[in-house]
Amino acid sequence: MNVLRPTLLAAALVACLMTGPALAADAADALPRVKVELVAPPNVHPHEQVAKDGPKVVQFTMSIEEKKVVIDDKGTTLQAMTFNGSMPGPTLVVHEGDYVELTLVNPATNVMPHNVDFHAATGALGGAKLTEVNPGEQATLRFKADRSGTFVYHCAPTGMVPWHVVSGMSGTIMVLPRDGLKDPAGKSLRYDRVYTIGEFDLYIPKDANGKYKDYATLGDSYQDTMEVMRKLVPSHIVFNGKVGALTGENALKAKVGETVMIIHSQANRDTRPHLIGGHGDWVWETGKFANPPERDLETWFIRGGSAGAALYTFKQPGIYAYLNHNLIEAFELGAAGHFKVEGKWNDDLMKQIKAPAPIGR
Repeated sequence: MNVLRPTLLAAALVACLMTGPALAADAADALPRVKVELVAPPNVHPHEQVAKDGPKVVQFTMSIEEKKVVIDDKGTTLQAMTFNGSMPGPTLVVHEGDYVELTLVNPATNVMPHNVDFHAATGALGGAKLTEVNPGEQATLRFKADRSGTFVYHCAPTGMVPWHVVSGMSGTIMVLPRDGLKDPAGKSLRYDRVYTIGEFDLYIPKDANGKYKDYATLGDSYQDTMEVMRKLVPSHIVFNGKVGALTGENALKAKVGETVMIIHSQANRDTRPHLIGGHGDWVWETGKFANPPERDLETWFIRGGSAGAALYTFKQPGIYAYLNHNLIEAFELGAAGHFKVEGKWNDDLMKQIKAPAPIGR
């Protein structure tokens, strides 16, 4: 298996690599330092929506985990590569003007080199060259969060970017304005809960009988997976790593009257989130908070390689389906989840006037 085979893209990436680390951001050295413990999606670590003080250095640690995961109720497996063991990786939250200091750990038990490309960062390859770690190594990157919004991060090793990304290696970082979110009139917007949803297109090879293959190791899966990927036809499209990952006991919870922020990312393909029975009260389709949010959207569009954000205040209890409104991808390939909302029903908003009965009665 030659996973390091050069390609035209790899050559282009090599040509633009930095020859050495940039000078340290001296301004950051005197700032307060805060360590944040990351949590697994769909949850997001505790954070302030409005910054209470000046900029700081926010320290995070992420460990790369290569592992086999089950991606549907039929037992189909994926040889996955992940940040912190989850698909997507944890969501990082800072404020504009803060410095992100990430230590990326590649345990010796892994077999592949890894790194991280932050779409929120300013600098060649988003820090990918500066965080490139082989098994048994770790590296620390610091960058200034100089613009607000939700952004994708993903693994981007030379020559293997697509394989790592569609095998689980992407996540989001949210850079909040220091004075919080605002509507177009400048009025403050707040949320009671925040969830992060990472959508993945997966490419699982089949055998001669049409059954999904199971591989003993990550390396064993490489060649067959690449052949499927190049046909651009996903076998599964899932939220948070598995068909049904956000349903049943794992449904996203809320209460009537609560405002929920939904951060939705897709590192590879376009998608169209939709909340059945609800709306996007305020939606940053491109995820960039310096731009005014749109209001009352039924479906919004997330470009491949980006993360969007939406706020919705639930008005009715019940089970709400949240899905990719390419309905084939949602119902046939798995791109769907649920919100479970508790509270009192409001007949003024919706009421059954007459139950089904034979025509004429």
